[in-house]
Amino acid sequence: MLAADTSLALAPHHDGSALYAQTPAVLQLGDRVRVRLRVPAGAGAPHAVWLRSLRDGEPHLEPATPEPGDGTGDWFTATLDITNPVQRYRWYLAYAAATGHTEYRWFNATGLHRRDVPDAFDFRVHADFTTPGWVKESIMYQVFSDRFANSGAPKAHQEWMVACDWDTPVQGNSAHTSRQFYGGDLPGIESKLDHLTALGATVLYLTPVFPAASNHRYDASSFDIVDPLLGGDEALISLVRAAHARGLRVVGDLTTNHTGSGHEWFRNSYKKPGSPEGEYYYFDEGNNNYEAWLGVPSLPKLNWNSAALRERFVLNEDAVVVRWLKAPYNLDGWRIDVGNMTGRLGADDLNHEVARLLRARIQEVNPEAMLLAESTSDAAPDVPGDGWQGVVSYTNFTRPLWQWLAKEVDPEAFGWFFGLPQQGPARIDAADFVATHREFAAGFSWDVRLANANALDTHDTARAASHMIDGGQHLAACAQFTFPGIPLVFAGDEFGLTGFNGEDSRTPMPWDAPETWGADLRSLYADLAALRTGHRALVDGSLRWLHAEGDLLVYVREHQEGSVLCVLARGPVAATAIPTGWGSMVLDPTGPLLHVGAQTLITLEGSGALSVSATGPGAAFHALAPVATGG
Repeated sequence: MLAADTSLALAPHHDGSALYAQTPAVLQLGDRVRVRLRVPAGAGAPHAVWLRSLRDGEPHLEPATPEPGDGTGDWFTATLDITNPVQRYRWYLAYAAATGHTEYRWFNATGLHRRDVPDAFDFRVHADFTTPGWVKESIMYQVFSDRFANSGAPKAHQEWMVACDWDTPVQGNSAHTSRQFYGGDLPGIESKLDHLTALGATVLYLTPVFPAASNHRYDASSFDIVDPLLGGDEALISLVRAAHARGLRVVGDLTTNHTGSGHEWFRNSYKKPGSPEGEYYYFDEGNNNYEAWLGVPSLPKLNWNSAALRERFVLNEDAVVVRWLKAPYNLDGWRIDVGNMTGRLGADDLNHEVARLLRARIQEVNPEAMLLAESTSDAAPDVPGDGWQGVVSYTNFTRPLWQWLAKEVDPEAFGWFFGLPQQGPARIDAADFVATHREFAAGFSWDVRLANANALDTHDTARAASHMIDGGQHLAACAQFTFPGIPLVFAGDEFGLTGFNGEDSRTPMPWDAPETWGADLRSLYADLAALRTGHRALVDGSLRWLHAEGDLLVYVREHQEGSVLCVLARGPVAATAIPTGWGSMVLDPTGPLLHVGAQTLITLEGSGALSVSATGPGAAFHALAPVATGG
């Protein structure tokens, strides 16, 4: 008989992790994959289960086979035929109802449903492409190149600059915002690499290093050289060499959607009909008017219909995308700026085609390279598995986390929430956080989820500390390092820096002014990095929800080598009994692996349920015995 549908802990579970889907390293069309569904103990076992998959767009049902019980619940196994490059599937369950009738449920990536559900939320795997193993193991640290560290090397003044001392306040909303120049450079970054390794970072992600007419450098005037203001080509070579010597990889930032209006390609073609580079852009007949990113004249949009652009940007031996991955520069991959808009304009929708082109070419040059794309909206439809490895997005993690940890909004204060017309994030409870996360993550395959970057904030957002409750950034970081995906730390998060919008968050690092730090969180980030690195479950283990209500989130990252119980409390929580979904649970008797913030108590009741309480905002993580895997 079916238990209450509202219990997360007693819901069936499946995802693409190794416990539930036995996929080869490179999945190919024609393969057959063993997939498994687990119904926790106490939930009431279905008397029949089917696997429903789409084959060439047509639904196909196959009975699942029960496995011998293992005390933790009931397991069902089926074979998934990989018929299409993106293979979708979900489960259909039959239960005996109290009335004597049979009740049916669909189970997909958003949970258990009494009603029919759309294919968009099916589980999925993708064939023929794989992501380098190091990508999902990464801990990324983002540096805004002008604001991290200044080596003191002299810089030639340029017309666009408003020169600033390191302690000059950032103007987050003025005519000078993109012109304030602080002089951070690559030798300065190199001098601080030990700071990154002390935090546990494994990847340095640099915002653009090409010459431009702004401090952010997303308006490149050339892709052929490193900006001399940053130290030039030799400085990048030296930085990458020093980073690699410390075990750090280095990822660059590339604009595939636009160049700057000062770019040599654009200058060679603007108001010059017949120029070979004119087809790189969306010009009118006389090359006088052009399409620009969001109408910003300094950012003319690239036209990926151009075969010549594809050759110069991607396919040539010395193309932009590949030259910086080769010696002597040896970058380890790219973060693609506004990847969601690349190749899109009106009736043109070449986004997937461009992503596949980039992925294929990069793999030819360096099969171990990273390729992540920025996406400011629902990214799942843009990541079918054969283009971007993953996304730097905000929808499935950052935004709902901000909303769960939001402080009360002051209507008189300047508020920012990802471009929406409201004074900061609208607060939600834990149940809505989980529902939002599950829906936006449902469209990703498991491989893509592990390659997605989970950021609390970036150079394009306000700082999380500006809009979260006291202690909220601590909890947010705990979630960041224990969710599927790559933790992405923006330089300054470890100092609790604030910023009311994206530009205001680009504060020069206050290395020698600890009195300006909101909080010293260096040890927290180092501890979280060690926790993630030391427990495989936090890298690629299954994510199973146990409880999400009000101020309390409880989840388990499950893995054959050992699981981790994660508890996050937004505020005081009275003792709450939570079923585990297992017949028994064994907590590490030595105590929590890590405890953050207010006292958070976790005990086991005689019934096998957990009892969780908290005196205020806090988090606790406990090691669990390896999960039983059934038959």
